[in-house]
Amino acid sequence: MMTGRRPTISSMNGIVAAAHPHAAAAGASILAQGGNAFDAAVAVASTLNVAEPYMSSLAGMGLATCWIAAEQRVRTLDFVPRIPMAFPADKFSKREELARGSASVGVPGNLAGWMELLERHGTMPLRDVLAPAVRLARSGFPVTEFNIVENNATEPELRAYPDLYGPWAKNYTDGSGLLAKGDILRQPDLAATLEGIGANGPAEFYARLVAHMKATGGSVSLEDIAAARPVWSAPATASYRGLTVNVPPPPCEGFQFLLALAILDGIPLAHLERNGIEHVDMVWRAIRLSAGERIAHNNPSPEKLAEMLSPAYLEKLRARVRDGKPITGPTEQWMEPGPDPAAEHHTTSFSVADRAGNLICITQSIGSPYGAGVIVPGTGVTLNNFLYWADVQPRSPNRSRPGGALPMCMSPSISLKDGKPVLALGTPGSYGIKQTQTQALVQRVDFGLDMQDAIEAPRGRLWDGRKVTAESRFDANVLEELRARGHDIEVGPAWTMRVGGMHGISIDPATGAKTGGCDPRRDGYVVPAA
Repeated sequence: MMTGRRPTISSMNGIVAAAHPHAAAAGASILAQGGNAFDAAVAVASTLNVAEPYMSSLAGMGLATCWIAAEQRVRTLDFVPRIPMAFPADKFSKREELARGSASVGVPGNLAGWMELLERHGTMPLRDVLAPAVRLARSGFPVTEFNIVENNATEPELRAYPDLYGPWAKNYTDGSGLLAKGDILRQPDLAATLEGIGANGPAEFYARLVAHMKATGGSVSLEDIAAARPVWSAPATASYRGLTVNVPPPPCEGFQFLLALAILDGIPLAHLERNGIEHVDMVWRAIRLSAGERIAHNNPSPEKLAEMLSPAYLEKLRARVRDGKPITGPTEQWMEPGPDPAAEHHTTSFSVADRAGNLICITQSIGSPYGAGVIVPGTGVTLNNFLYWADVQPRSPNRSRPGGALPMCMSPSISLKDGKPVLALGTPGSYGIKQTQTQALVQRVDFGLDMQDAIEAPRGRLWDGRKVTAESRFDANVLEELRARGHDIEVGPAWTMRVGGMHGISIDPATGAKTGGCDPRRDGYVVPAA
């Protein structure tokens, strides 16, 4: 029976859920060739660089959470490098000064992360897993509606930067700056760059990047790149309804997601009306409190994080959730005013499961749409603008320093039940990432929705103060009552990328069946391995 929803896609052999069909297909092809989830993940990541260049780049940054079947444990990989040693932090006093251009470029980490995943746990050579991306960049592909929207929405802003606009427009639009239905996006320079990296490694690319930084006012050096080694570590964890939820530890800011879940774990939700007043109110209140805790205690020590997740600490927060009084507080950074919500959603997340039992969830980004707007000449590679996420406000307690950690709001997650992986969930959405994950996990766990339905359920995005953008698929009477309870709600479209673009995989522990879910708010697709 046709229902108007996306079909359930499952597999026994392996499955990929990613933000673009070409990327999901690239990962599935690697699995079909006998590669494992780590091989496929690098194929997906690099093909996303081609298919969604406004969100993905080998010069971006990212984080991975992995269930390693051979070791029977979860490990996380942090490939978010530290702030460049020459970053002139005292030169800036507000983040808007770092919106675009070479001054906003942080040390690239994605490529190093991909190579570490492959070298540590992969089975195929780099050139083979990059081959799908090389082919797609060289042959080109017809742009999707989402490609057109993202490109054309960014064009007016980049036009204000003459030094950036020409190379950008030439690279992605044959010089016009705009895309239209029927256009073919070919990226021969990027194809040659990826092919060269696969054959000879990244040294030549990094040398070109640093030379361009020196010529255009950037602060990234070869020494910064050499020091940017991906870091494996144990995850940060919290329990939720019998699950053990795993995310990368601080300085990753995914602990906000854990904190929201830990608060809600002491508040029964399953008996409430799904998407009703009490359900939504409780979840949004827990999200806002957990965001405030993350901002107040950014990059906590292991001891501090343990205290924040302790029963006594959580009970105080639960009491605040239950008391019914309006909650006013920040959700973004300490700095005021809050950042422009339209500029902070250019991240991507994907998950891969293989027949051997490996499961990986990766979130990677270049920051704003098309990152810094800077393209390294002759490479086809767009650079990130992650120094826009450095906190440069002079009075902030979290002010960034040269060589310091760059806290990152990504939060790729893997959940275990009885010590076995059952769920991978990740999403883009900047500081809304942890909000989207909390809302979707509640739909999945408390209300029993399958993977696809949990992702498609309506969501809200909380902003500084009391503001919430709510998808219009919530009942209007529910939203009106939530306003009366202190939520300053603006009703958005029925489907909006402001609430993320989630992709995930669930695994049936009894049968081993792997089911993918993809977000219709973006170009998400699930592809099973043959």
